Amino acid sequence: MATKTVSPTRMELTRLKTRLVTATRGHKLLKDKRDELMRQFIEIVRRNRELRMRVDEGLSVANRALAVSSAIMSPDVLEQSLLYPRQRVEFDMTFRNVMSVNVPVYNFKTELEDDTSSIFPYGLAQTSGELDDALTALAAVFRDMLDLAQIEKTMQLLADEIERTRRRVNALEYVMIPEMQESIRYITMKLEENDRSTKVRLMKVKDMVLEAAGYGK
Repeated sequence: MATKTVSPTRMELTRLKTRLVTATRGHKLLKDKRDELMRQFIEIVRRNRELRMRVDEGLSVANRALAVSSAIMSPDVLEQSLLYPRQRVEFDMTFRNVMSVNVPVYNFKTELEDDTSSIFPYGLAQTSGELDDALTALAAVFRDMLDLAQIEKTMQLLADEIERTRRRVNALEYVMIPEMQESIRYITMKLEENDRSTKVRLMKVKDMVLEAAGYGK
């Protein structure tokens, strides 16, 4: 392909050598980036596994307590007890940069954060202790659920960036760099052939001049 698309000139040879140096440097940087992204991705996967286990355990505890309270309390009383929450949650999202990938950071706070009883939007006289246990378990697992959502979104973004970086590395390693190397070899060969042809012509011209001047055999 190089013989059809590349002009065998010294200027083109210099340009290709410069591009090859740049591509080789870029290939190394992209490989380093890919490896670092993979390392961080694996760490996040471990963290995700730990958080998921904690969230599953916390939700199981809350669901069991809620099932017991549903069996003890009437549906109407249970619905009225949970109808009007006391706490108001403020949520915001910022971003942090991980290897040129902007990943989300979720934060929340409640107006009555220092009041632990504020998670109960009802009086304690007509409700069961199991409902208190269910809401307490949900409040405890809420932060882990938010962290889990943040980590899973981060995993998705990092996985997409790893795939993009992998494609770029492969394109450089298996397509662009070999093509440039082949083009450089082709131009070098052509220039050497031209140099040899020029030397042969010069030698013939020299012999003709010498012969015309009477120095020939």
